[in-house]
Amino acid sequence: MRVLVFQHIDCEHPGSLRQFLAEDKVEWDAVNLHLGEPIPNLNEYDALWVMGGPMDVWDIEECPWLVAEKAAIREWVSVLGKPYLGLCLGHQLLADALGGTCGPQKTPEIGVLEIELTKEGKVDPLFQGTANKQQCLQWHSVRVAQAPEGAVILAKSDVCSVQAMRIGSNAWSMQYHVEIEPDTVDNWGAVPAYAEALRSTLGDGALSTMKADTDANMSQCLSCARQIYQNFMQTLR
Repeated sequence: MRVLVFQHIDCEHPGSLRQFLAEDKVEWDAVNLHLGEPIPNLNEYDALWVMGGPMDVWDIEECPWLVAEKAAIREWVSVLGKPYLGLCLGHQLLADALGGTCGPQKTPEIGVLEIELTKEGKVDPLFQGTANKQQCLQWHSVRVAQAPEGAVILAKSDVCSVQAMRIGSNAWSMQYHVEIEPDTVDNWGAVPAYAEALRSTLGDGALSTMKADTDANMSQCLSCARQIYQNFMQTLR
């Protein structure tokens, strides 16, 4: 079993999910698209994870590799039919690649905020064993405005109606972050684009509050991440 990971910035890697991969002795390869690394032969992999990043799905002039990435996502999900997991930007890229649309989030979601599973989410294989309402780290100013045709909405929040979705029986994505670790907020807070979004949304000094909120919910976040990881890996067996 081998997992392919698309990364868009050094600090947005699979996070806590790396520990679970190591425990299961699952091999994985990261492709750092922002550094110009090429997308390998997709046939050599069993699952594709697409992580977050500071760019937007429409930034193809500044990040021309987004074109090839979207094509690879489309091939992976719709042609090869293999398991896919997208987080934050990976959620938006799945929507964009398969005919949905993304746009500005009227009220940016930044902080530890509540998401709620929909009726469909409560019975979806990916969320079995997780709470119907979860406190999750959010850090986004763009949303999936219109999900692709046939998508099933699995989670929502008060200001974002597509917090998680499934396409077909093999592709899942979430706007929020399940992969956080104790150093995640510090690492992301050092990224200028993320720091500015945090400051403009929550004001000066918000990083320390976000760090405290994240620490307070870390145990729940790690437990949820492990359950979602285990559920996802079941789709590979």
